[in-house]
Amino acid sequence: MKLKNQATNKQALAFIGGGHMATSLIGGLIANGYDAQAIWVADPDQSKLDRLYHHFGINTTLDNFQAAQKAEVVVLAVKPQQIKTASIALKQLATPSQPLWISIAAGIRISDLEYWLGCSAPILRAMPNTPALVQAGATALFASPQTTSQQRQLAESILRAVGMTLWLSSEHLMEAVTALSGGGPAYFFLVMEAMEKAAIHLGLDPDSARLLTLETALGAAKMALESKEDTTSLRRQVTSPGGTTERAIATLEKFGIHQAFADALEAARNRTQELAKELGATHDR
Repeated sequence: MKLKNQATNKQALAFIGGGHMATSLIGGLIANGYDAQAIWVADPDQSKLDRLYHHFGINTTLDNFQAAQKAEVVVLAVKPQQIKTASIALKQLATPSQPLWISIAAGIRISDLEYWLGCSAPILRAMPNTPALVQAGATALFASPQTTSQQRQLAESILRAVGMTLWLSSEHLMEAVTALSGGGPAYFFLVMEAMEKAAIHLGLDPDSARLLTLETALGAAKMALESKEDTTSLRRQVTSPGGTTERAIATLEKFGIHQAFADALEAARNRTQELAKELGATHDR
């Protein structure tokens, strides 16, 4: 999946920030045949850069500008609190047509990035999640009007290296995606944690409780992905009237599991909106 440079003096791809998500994207790209020498990573942590170089053989630097100056695609993989500083420092590279900027920062809107970059540039927001670390991520995408179809395809090919991708029809839906799939792995980890502890309380040893919990979660997800039935139908198929599962489901519903998840996702969505106001460019105007 090597991307061809539009100009021979350009490096194809630069990551600003070399954290877990950048590492997972780089690993997925290289596993899919991307040329390691077409990738630059900038990060202030030299030890992190050393690990990336030794593991992947990519180009590394402490200087964001050096990494981005020859890139066709710049992935802003820093924390939301750092993206303003990173964007302003690179604004002289931004034009209405190139490079393509991909932001994976939660809550940072395209209008914020345009303000910091100084122009209506081709910008794409992406919300991957942590299973990208094992090439099983789920990423939602939304692009600015300046982003060409070729650039959209380019971005999609990059994010598909670590899992599935889904295009959104409106940018504001990114808030719901952040609440659902962005934080979703933690919700499932919490459910698995609770099931493990309950199984141990019932007498299973910790190793058995963990293995059975994880394999059950994996099997349920696999069934849901491969079935044409919705999750409600699948749940009913394994809930025999008068049986043990029915009793367990009734107990969960008595304690309001549906409302608990509805409240949890709404709280996460609201926090995303708060971050947009706290960290967005509106404070600069």
